[in-house]
Amino acid sequence: MMNKRLPESLLEAMHSGQCVPVIGSDALNDVVDAEGQPIPAGSDSLIIAMNQGRPMAPKLMYEFPRAAMNIELKKGRKAVTRFLDKIYRDTTWSVSNAHQTLAALNLDYIIDMNRDTQMQTLWQDTPHILVVGVARIGGGTERYRLFYYNGNQYLATLASWLDTDLPILFKPVGTPLPESLYIASDADYVDYLTELMGGFGMPPFLKQKRIGKQYLLLGLRLNRDTPRMLLNDITYGAGMPAGWACLPNPTPNEEKFLSRKGFQILPMTHEECLAALLETTHPCYA
Repeated sequence: MMNKRLPESLLEAMHSGQCVPVIGSDALNDVVDAEGQPIPAGSDSLIIAMNQGRPMAPKLMYEFPRAAMNIELKKGRKAVTRFLDKIYRDTTWSVSNAHQTLAALNLDYIIDMNRDTQMQTLWQDTPHILVVGVARIGGGTERYRLFYYNGNQYLATLASWLDTDLPILFKPVGTPLPESLYIASDADYVDYLTELMGGFGMPPFLKQKRIGKQYLLLGLRLNRDTPRMLLNDITYGAGMPAGWACLPNPTPNEEKFLSRKGFQILPMTHEECLAALLETTHPCYA
């Protein structure tokens, strides 16, 4: 049985609702458009797509926020938004197996580190709360927007109006739906991470909800500074262990960071982990 490969502590945390999945770009590896072209999701593929199919200078290829900052300085912030809209709003993509499995698990809180709309589409019949990270806005220190999805449409809302027992989808780096809100360039990340560290990058009910939670990292690579900083602050107040990371071939930097943060590395792909979780929750899928 596949579930024997998963720690009992992980299974117990998932079944009790204590464990929160965190989706990274590798979870989109099987997603393609009508011509069979893969969705740009990881740093390198996003940079190349943004640069009309060509790599950029080596110093810009280091990480997408750096490349996006270069485009922003040359063409303006709206140029980056238009590019991300074209990819994530205006192109039809196949449905990720990982996201379908997560939807089948009927979870009450998911963190999505990507900018695509897969999880939103799969939850289109499920009333939920959408929390979206924003940057470089006036009128206060909050760096998030809240939306209530009523089963038909998203409605902008305030935390005080929400039923916080609804399922929650937290997209810290943005989404095109219901409106184009993205954390993309270095300047965006500096602003958002500064306020996230200060406690203003997520709503109070979510900061309260995260205390003692554990996290399951699915397709999330941590070999660059930006995802490490995001994860570090989003998972503040995590339980013991902080969670589990599906990484069949972790780098030394990933091992060091995850060990310091209290994560246990599972030497398996996110697909293998999700299949095992689905088997334990819905045996008929096995």
